Amino acid sequence: MIVIKNEREIVAMRAAGRIAGTVRDEVAAYIKPGLTTQEIDLFAADRIKFYGGKSAFLGYKKYPCHLCISVNEAVVHGLAGNRRVQLGDIISLDVGVVLNGYIGDTATTVAVGGCDVLSQKLIDITERALYEGISCAVAGNRVVDISRAVQMFVETNGFSVVREFVGHGVGKTMHEEPQIPNFVERGRSSPKLRPGMTLAIEPMVNAGRPQVDVLKDGWTVVTRDGSLSAHFEHTVLITDGEPEILTCQEPKQLRLKQS
Repeated sequence: MIVIKNEREIVAMRAAGRIAGTVRDEVAAYIKPGLTTQEIDLFAADRIKFYGGKSAFLGYKKYPCHLCISVNEAVVHGLAGNRRVQLGDIISLDVGVVLNGYIGDTATTVAVGGCDVLSQKLIDITERALYEGISCAVAGNRVVDISRAVQMFVETNGFSVVREFVGHGVGKTMHEEPQIPNFVERGRSSPKLRPGMTLAIEPMVNAGRPQVDVLKDGWTVVTRDGSLSAHFEHTVLITDGEPEILTCQEPKQLRLKQS
């Protein structure tokens, strides 16, 4: 069932999203060569607590960390540990914050002290694909319009989208309906977008082929061919007009393209 938020719930979602976006940006700025992924995770935990929230991930389906840290060929759900990040690594940071019972979910991919041309292109294209998808998150459109926009932009630029993991509705629980694939699923019905829906739109893009595997830790998803991967995500509110991005330090409307 797709949950339509009322005005009180939307206010709560804005607050959770604002903290998630703030923590995401603070963690991204904190990263430097030599830090362990565990140190990054603990920094995130401290910042989430500072703002009065709690991690939406810690303990979810027994997930053991405060945020998901995925390095280089890791796509999503990477675990914090003793690994030290190196100059030139790219790191996806997935942040989920619960505040007053509502969740803000967001992700970014950053380079550690700079990176090579391919890595930077992958980061840039994945971020732009997110905004291509958000631009279609308009009442009256369907989920498939978001999916199509992401897929076309990514594949036109020579990269591939992950099939096994998708975006989703978000609110009081981490994963609500509808699912939001980053590719067009032929023959599958696609829900119409309605004001009050809150969606986590999240392109996961590989530099190589789209296939992925899960490591023996039961969590970390990696590209099967060892290619780099990037991940960007915003929680977005469907409105009567332009989509509203909730996971920014200040919620903002996305100005739609003029035809």
